[in-house]
This record gives sequence, structure tokens and C-alpha cells, in this order.
Amino acid sequence: MSAGRPSRPPGNPWLRPVGLVLRLIVLGVGLGVIVGTALKLLEPRLVKGAIGTPAPGTTPMVKKPGTGAMALGRFEPRQELVGLSQQWTRLAAAQKDLTASGFLLVLDDGRFAQMQPDLALPAASAIKVPILLASLEDLDGGKLRWNEPMPLTKEVVGGGAGWMANKPLGTRFPFFEAATEMIRVSDNTATNLLIRRLGGKTTLNSRFRGLGLPATVVNNWLPDLDGTNTTSSRDLARSIALVDTGDKLTPRARDLFREIMATSRTNTLIPLGLLLGMGKDSSDPDSELLPKGITVYNKTGDIGIAYADAALIQLPDGQRAVAAFMVKGPFNDPRSAELIRAMAGAVAKTLVKGQ
Repeated sequence: MSAGRPSRPPGNPWLRPVGLVLRLIVLGVGLGVIVGTALKLLEPRLVKGAIGTPAPGTTPMVKKPGTGAMALGRFEPRQELVGLSQQWTRLAAAQKDLTASGFLLVLDDGRFAQMQPDLALPAASAIKVPILLASLEDLDGGKLRWNEPMPLTKEVVGGGAGWMANKPLGTRFPFFEAATEMIRVSDNTATNLLIRRLGGKTTLNSRFRGLGLPATVVNNWLPDLDGTNTTSSRDLARSIALVDTGDKLTPRARDLFREIMATSRTNTLIPLGLLLGMGKDSSDPDSELLPKGITVYNKTGDIGIAYADAALIQLPDGQRAVAAFMVKGPFNDPRSAELIRAMAGAVAKTLVKGQ
């Protein structure tokens, strides 16, 4: 018999599985202790939102465009659409006795086009857009009420568009009716009611400067057929952008702004121009644009010697643009409106794919 280690006595076969179970129990208890300790150490970071969970009372970070979430955008021109700017200039240059201005900004990415955007021109009824902004800003701040009555006096009665001037002196109109009719049928008396309620011309002009609208000035009650009230295409576009980007109004007031702007009846300038630029024509351009993914919230102005239109444009890809065009020329010259439509048509060809 060869020499070697002595053989081990045979063990009980039941002891092996029992030992395995005991080892598993010990291992499980150990892992439980480790995991529990780790979670306890990480708890403060979870509460503070350090691991992807917003802490109570905090606002989750909003993703930027292209990352799966839609942002509000900003009034921040970044990349000029040079070809579009040049096309506007050529269109305007072809009309020797017309003075034109234009500005466009895609709020989501900063693309813009411009043609004399800061030139102060007669505002006509387009000045009602910044007046609506100032009115809703006061509503937001609790300085006036949605149903606050405003009495009709001889001072504020304005001729031209609208029906409120035909009511007896002393008639009281609620704020919401005046604000809506100012845009819906371009009521000049409604506008004058709001100018007076906002503190008068001097106070309102100071407000406009504070909003970054330096060319926007109210010198006379509407209808101001001599064109003494002024604004610029950049100011008009900015006044809409301040609302849509959330810079000046709460979401509720912003929704009211859009609802009121949506009531505007005149769609023969920017809306029709966009449709013409897409190779279509219609007596109801808004209805034709809607199935193409385009919605236009606009307000026009027309005093014969000056035409204007300012709009928020919802594009088919979900982006939003603000645009404004102004033209001064001979009284009731049809070329003024045609030039605005042509510039809007160039916008459609640039921003709407598939043209």
C-alpha cells in the first residue's frame, strides 16, 4: 500500500445541502445590509433631486428643442435669412413711391429676416396689438378687472371702424368687450376707452418704452387718419413675442391674448399672402391654411396712406414665428396691400417646406 494522506472518513450526505442553504442565508443577509446602507446614504440626494427626481417645490428642467420637448422660444434674432431679406428689398425697390418695412423672427431657433425694421411709420390700427399687450399686463397685475365697466364719453368716441361710437354717451362697456372688439372689428372707440383706462397717451407711451417698443407712440385718439401714431415692424413683432414667449404675461393672460387675436376678421394681408406664396388662393385663407398646419393670429391696419399687419404664425413643424409688415404710400393705393402680401408669400416659400 503506497504511502499518502490518510483518507477522510465518509461524512453524512445530508450535511452538504444544509451547509449550502446556510451559506445562502448569510450571503443574502449581507447583501441586504449593504443595499440598505447604500440607500440610506443616497436618500438626501434623492430628496434634493440630484438623481433625476425633482425635489418638492422645484421646477423640472425644460428640454431644449430637438430633445423631445417644446420650448417657449425667445425674442432673440440669431441667424439672418439673408435671401429672404434681400427678396423683400427687391420687392420694395420695385415700387418707387412706397416706403416699406418688414421683420420676421422664428422664435424657436432665432432665424430672422429684416428690411428697415426700426423705421417708424404710421401705425394705423396695428397699434392695437401693443395696446392689447399693455391692457392684459394690467389685468395680470390686478390693476383692472376682466368685467370692469368703462363709460363712454365724448372724448373717446372715435369714427371709422366699430360700433361702440353709435351707443349713447354714458353707456358702460366691460373691459373684456372693449378689448375684444378692438381686435375683432378694429373698433376705434373701444381702443380709445382702453387708452384712457391705461392712464392716457403719455402714460401709455412710457409703458411702451419700458416694453422695449421705442417706435410705438400714441399721439392722437384713433382713428388717427393723419398717421401721427407710429410704430415699427420690429416693435409689432416684439409685442406679440413678449406674450408668446411668456416674458410678460401669465399663461392665462397669454391664452386670452391668443383668443382675442383669433377673433380678428381681416385676413387679406399676411394670411392671404402666405397662401398665395404656397400657390393657392381663397376668399377664406385661414380655412385653407389650417389643414396645411398653419394658423395665423394677426391684426391689420389701414388708414389709406398706410397699411400694416402683424402676426403670430404657427408653422407645420410646430415652430412659431412673429412677423410684421408696414407700407406707407399714396392714398388707397392697392400696391401697398399687394406688397405686404408679396412679402408674406416670400415667407411661406422660405419657411414652409414642400412649396
